[in-house]
Order: sequence, then C-alpha cells, then structure tokens
Amino acid sequence: MIHKIKMLFLMLAVTVVSSCELDLLDNPNAVTVNNADINYLLNSVTTGYAGNFNAFSDPGMRLTRMLNQGSVIYDNAVSPGSSDGRWSSSYAGILADVSATIPIAEKGELFVHAGISRVIRAMVLMNLVDYFGDVPFKEAIDPANFNPGIDKAADVYAAALADLNKAIENFNAKSKSGASSDLYYGGNTDSWIRAANSLKLKYYMNRRLIDAAGSTSAINALIAENKLISTNAQNLTFKYGTNLVNPDTRHPRYAGQYSPTGGGDYQSNSYMAQLFDGGRGFQDPRIRYYFYRQTTANTKDVNELRCITLVKPNHYGAKDVFCVATPSAGYWGRDHLNNEGIPPDGLKRTAWGIYPAGGLYDNDGNRGVSLGAGAGGAGIHPIMMRSFVDFMLAESALTLKTTGDARALLKSALEKSFADVRSLALGTSEASKIAAFEADKGIKWAEDVTKYVDYVLAQYDAAPSADAKLDIVATEYWVALHGNGIESYNLYRRTGKPSGQQPALDPNPGPFARSLYYPLSYVTRNKNAKQKANAAVQVFWDNNPANFIK
Repeated sequence: MIHKIKMLFLMLAVTVVSSCELDLLDNPNAVTVNNADINYLLNSVTTGYAGNFNAFSDPGMRLTRMLNQGSVIYDNAVSPGSSDGRWSSSYAGILADVSATIPIAEKGELFVHAGISRVIRAMVLMNLVDYFGDVPFKEAIDPANFNPGIDKAADVYAAALADLNKAIENFNAKSKSGASSDLYYGGNTDSWIRAANSLKLKYYMNRRLIDAAGSTSAINALIAENKLISTNAQNLTFKYGTNLVNPDTRHPRYAGQYSPTGGGDYQSNSYMAQLFDGGRGFQDPRIRYYFYRQTTANTKDVNELRCITLVKPNHYGAKDVFCVATPSAGYWGRDHLNNEGIPPDGLKRTAWGIYPAGGLYDNDGNRGVSLGAGAGGAGIHPIMMRSFVDFMLAESALTLKTTGDARALLKSALEKSFADVRSLALGTSEASKIAAFEADKGIKWAEDVTKYVDYVLAQYDAAPSADAKLDIVATEYWVALHGNGIESYNLYRRTGKPSGQQPALDPNPGPFARSLYYPLSYVTRNKNAKQKANAAVQVFWDNNPANFIK
C-alpha cells in the first residue's frame, strides 16, 4: 500500500484536469452531490491525511523523546496556539471532504471510494480524541453552525470504530463498475480491509485500560479472523516523491532539512543513544538508516554546542545522556525540553536519514546535507506497519492474555521492522551507496540483525516479571516507530514505557502533557468551547495515575 497511495495521487490529478466542468451558476466553493468530482474529493482526502498525520505526529514524537522538544516546560510545548493547523486540517479539510465524498460514492455504488474515505475519517477522529479528548463531531461539519456542540470522547471513538466496520462492508461490496477497484490499487481491497482491522486493533489497545474484557474478546476475534496487516505490501503508509516545486512532493521532514544551509529538526540525544548503544555494547543496524550525521566527530567548539562546558544536571540519572548522544561519533542532537538558541550548526547537527524521510544513508561521508541529496525526499509516513501490529499483539498478550506468544510476536515484530527499513532504502537511489559501504566495511546486515534480535530475546527471557518484559516490548516498539509520534504518544500514556526516559533539562518542567490544549482559534470562536485547566488532563481511555510519566 506504500507506493499505491502516491500512485492514486498522480492518477487522480489527471482525472481532475480532464473531467472538470464549471457551471457559472454554481458557487465553485460549495461542494454538493451534483457538482463534486468524486475522484478529486478522494484525492483531497488521501493527500490531506498525509499533512494531517505529520501535524499530529510532531508533538507525539517530541513528547516521547523521538525528537527534541524545543520548550522548557510542558505547558509551552502544547500551547493553544500550536494546534490551530492540525484542528483546521481535520475539520475544515478532511472531515468536510469525507462528508461530501461518501454520499456521492454510495449513490454511484463506488464502494471502494466510500471505504477509503471511512478509514481515513476513522483515523482523524481517533487522532482528535487521542490528543484533545472531548471534541465536536455530530454538529462539526454543518457550515451553518458556527458553534458546534462538544461530543464525549468515548462517543467519537465509537463513531470511528463504526466507520472502520462500515468501511470493511464497503470493501467487501461489489462496486457498480469494476473501474473503481482497478483504479485503486489494482482491485486489492484486501489490503484496505487489513488496514481497517489493524486500526481496530489500535482502538482496542487504547481502550484496554478501561474495558479489559471487551478489548480481550475483540482482539482475540481479530486474531482469529487473521486479517491484519502482515506483509510489506500491506503496510499502510503514504509515499512521497522527489519533485521540488509545483507541487513539492518531498517528505516534509526532508524538505525542512535538506537545503544549502541545513537546519531543521534537532534529533533527540536519548533516542540516538538508544540506537547507538542502548546498553547492548553494539549498534542497532537501523541507526545508519534513521539518522544522517553531517559530521562524524563531536564538536569541541562551545559556540556550536554550549552545553559541552556544563555539568550534567543533578536530577539526571547515571544512565541518562547529557548534551551529546555519544562520547564521540558526531551524533549531534539536543536533550529533552531544551529550547536554547540556534548556533551555527545547520550543516552539522544530525539530520533525518533515508528512513522514513528519504534522506541520506549514513556512510561516514562527513559532509553536510544539500538540496536533492540522498533519496531526494522519497520517503514515507509509516502510518500502520506490520511490525506495529505485532508489537501491539505482544503487548496485548502480556497485558490481556490474548491469543499468541508475546516472545514470538516480539521476535516477529523486530524482524519485520528491520526488513521494512531495509526494503525502503534499497528501493531508492541510495541502494548502490549502501552496497558499496557494506562491502568496504565488511558489514553483514543479516548477521547484525540476528545479533540484535537474539540480544533482545535474551533480555526478554531474563526479565524477572511481566512488567519488565512489557518494558522491553515497549522500548523496541518505540524504536521501530521512528517517524510515527501518534503511536509513540499513545504507547507512552498507555504503558508508561519505555521506562527511564531522559528527564527534562529543567528540573521543574511541570506535569507531563497527557493531552493537548484546545486550539486558540477554537476556544475563541466557539461559544460552546471551554479550555482545559491544564495539559495534564487525561483523555477518556487513559486512566493511569497522575504523574506516572514525566
């Protein structure tokens, strides 16, 4: 499904140009059943979700130490003004387009169109609830209602589940014309059904804290049905291209960093340290795919990295990295909740690599990023991968005693993660560079993967309790989630793991953000809206103790 979403975009662009007609008596901005092009609408929904996913993923990655969070306290990290874009893209963008698409699709018996729209709407609804809690839904898309009422988060979640179930019905239905099935993924509705079921697994995993029995039964039913994402071809992703302008089809993380002056995101020191060593004494083989070092040596210039002259804060633990991810090797990021100014390090800080952003493979090149370097931005958004499914099933087996062996599922999840990272990289222009570097350095990918997996399984076997085993599963899931902050944020609030996360740089950052503040535009324009007391307010499925994560 990775490359097929991109293919959908290209094919629909042609359709729009060749079939658009404009009646000058109609308002071109008012979408109705009679004047909307179904392919244009679905194109808007699918491509719109790429931006929406990135917007929601960003705070999740930063809060869970996958990227640097550039604030001193949590309240500032999730301030009301920071969510206007993700709120607008959800309601004025995707949800409005889906509401227009489904009636047109079902009237024309184009059930694949309807099914895809419902899957994407379900994802948007779950994201809204997972990040904000209670949100407008039933009255939200009425253009005449400027003050939609607020729906209970549990009800909105239930609506998302209903969408997923109805989407599966759509995919199993026979469309009026075979053309729709052929247009979308060669008629492969099976992948969409598996995507919908895998999102249902996510739904029940989040709800397991408040309804263990219901989640156990539902997850066992999904396992028995055996229709979850399980192969690389079934991974639910959005694939980007390499076009620079008109339109810019590059991965947004690549576009924000690969320029003549560099810059862009600061990687998380603790996340890079986990891949560099993580207590194993050897590197995670994915590290050269996840991160690209613009320099292979740690700086000694205080003007570039002020913290190298400072002492580790007293509230840091003995195992917590500080200032630099590694004693050497040039992994150049920032600590959690570090918002100091920007020194001249745009072409020195560690950049996004080839996975998932479509950047450079790290072959010790010791040179800065540049426009078009590496895979040119041809990366992916890893929305729901087959490895994620197995990690969730392993968590479920440990916490709910659902069907399946947690250890075997952990092993399968790891192997799938490694395989999918490698597969993406070898499908780009960086493939020859990877082969040459491995040959020169004597790197044997398969052997390194086996070494890593064996190490993790040995740690799992030696873990003294189910909770300790869960910590191992969650840690490996967190590492495999690179590029997906939505699921890492859910995982952290659901399990409190990985344990021992790097503390905030300031010893008093305030309570961890268990949800985001409502957007400023929403609370100032909707008379029914009421801002939260603070960001420590928990979403409906998060019944873990207050302050159990930091």
